Amino acid sequence: MTDGGSPRSTANASSSLERDALEDPTSARTEATLGRRINEALRSLIEWTAVAVGALAVALLIKAFLMQAFFIPSGSMQDTLDINDRVLVYKLSYATGEAARGDIVVFDRPAQARGPIDEFIKRVIATPGETITFADGAVYIDGRRLEEPYVDGADTASGAIPIDAEGCSNPPASDTCTLAEGYYFMMGDNRRNSTDSRHFGPVHEDSIVGRAFLKVWPLDDLGLL
Repeated sequence: MTDGGSPRSTANASSSLERDALEDPTSARTEATLGRRINEALRSLIEWTAVAVGALAVALLIKAFLMQAFFIPSGSMQDTLDINDRVLVYKLSYATGEAARGDIVVFDRPAQARGPIDEFIKRVIATPGETITFADGAVYIDGRRLEEPYVDGADTASGAIPIDAEGCSNPPASDTCTLAEGYYFMMGDNRRNSTDSRHFGPVHEDSIVGRAFLKVWPLDDLGLL
């Protein structure tokens, strides 16, 4: 019985080895396919990570040197800009030129201004070398009345105290300022509710962040400024 069973055992073992040998190529191909998929997934992850890092770097560069979005925190520019509106500011606007009367600009908070807001947004009213005067509820530039359709007929009063003398070349006065070189007189369109150059004095050109050129929010009021 024992001698009769040995050939069968040997045959079964041989058959098992043959099957294993036949199954090995498939297993190897499966492992190779899995390896390729893992490598492709890792390569895609690295590529998308590089794209994300690159996009972030570009966005930071644009924000730092080219343009930036700002939201409007107060009603000082109504009705041109309302609270919570968003505007785009072009930071290179004055890299090769000067701000012009009527431009809406963002500038760093003056040292004399109080409050938590770090950047102000106002309109340029007078430029270096010009004399701005307040009389009879109107603004005069070098003796000529300034037409201001954006104030919607509201009177403009002078400040209660003399305008800061640092940016004015004339003796301190509350109703007159002859702007020194490099200084601009800024005011909000909402003259009765605006803390501006009447209170904290003219703004030096080095403090100007850029010109607001586009309102981007709300979408139904999107447009150039």
